[in-house]
Amino acid sequence: MRYIALEEAFSIPELAGHQSPRWPANRFSRRLLADWARKLPDFTEYRLPEMDAAGIDIQVLSLTVPGLQADIDAATARDDARFANDYLARVVAEHPDRFRGFAALPMQDPIAAAEELGRSVRELGFRGALVNDHLLGHYLDEPCYDEVWAALEELSVPLYLHPGAPPADHWKVLDGRPELYGATWSWAAETGGHALRIVYGGVFDRHPAATLILGHMGEFLPFMRSRLDSRYLTLDLDTSLRRMPSAYLGSNVLATTSGVFSPAALTGAVLEVGADAVMFSVDYPFESSHEAVAGLERTTLSDADRDKIAHGNAERILRIGGSSNE
Repeated sequence: MRYIALEEAFSIPELAGHQSPRWPANRFSRRLLADWARKLPDFTEYRLPEMDAAGIDIQVLSLTVPGLQADIDAATARDDARFANDYLARVVAEHPDRFRGFAALPMQDPIAAAEELGRSVRELGFRGALVNDHLLGHYLDEPCYDEVWAALEELSVPLYLHPGAPPADHWKVLDGRPELYGATWSWAAETGGHALRIVYGGVFDRHPAATLILGHMGEFLPFMRSRLDSRYLTLDLDTSLRRMPSAYLGSNVLATTSGVFSPAALTGAVLEVGADAVMFSVDYPFESSHEAVAGLERTTLSDADRDKIAHGNAERILRIGGSSNE
């Protein structure tokens, strides 16, 4: 089985001063934090051997959280995006059979973000872009981001919406329970909510060919499809969607398996959104490549569906062939 993994992080030491990920550090061991610090900037000593041992052929690399979405100004974000994308392009060029790239975008300047997306796809050969949730409380359903959505449509590449931006507001439900912050719960709720803002904001009605990818088995949304529709029918809205909310899941909104390796959850997601709308991911180095592969291989899905999830859908949606020059 060929495996292509879509949500695989890396870091750039030169940008460390412009990144401030808000890990709940008191809940992570020093050993684990040190392990991530070794693996994030590495491509050959740890990353490729783990890929080989797990049977993963290609990683699609993206700048680790919070990417360029910490509290930096637009000019710095523009410079950092160009630097990060050129850096990643050199890494991919050194390992054209093993790596592809998602662009980092300066979302502080939507027009510049659209331009950098175009440069990254046309000149650097990237397969789309990844952003980390909101930008200081601004969300991608806002009209100023229509330039970015139009560029994604024109280039026929997806946008991966990942958690990890510094918090936009204070959730009292997290008070006294810091373990709920982050990947355990709050990031999925925040990112799934952001995706629903995009749906309900009519982004996919204005940009019907745009594609949004959500990690972590769709950030809860595949399992809420029927309720989204039933509750939508109770609403009195100023502007209605062209389709029922569930219709955007599996068509415009796709999912990956990153960090959720339960065969039952994968089967449920496939039953809800279809095998054409789910793709394999690990969430390296924060999750185990071996467990990610084992989770897919333990499912009772058909061989055809497993092939789609493991590599076929990524090959189709990201136009991935045998080398980065395809």
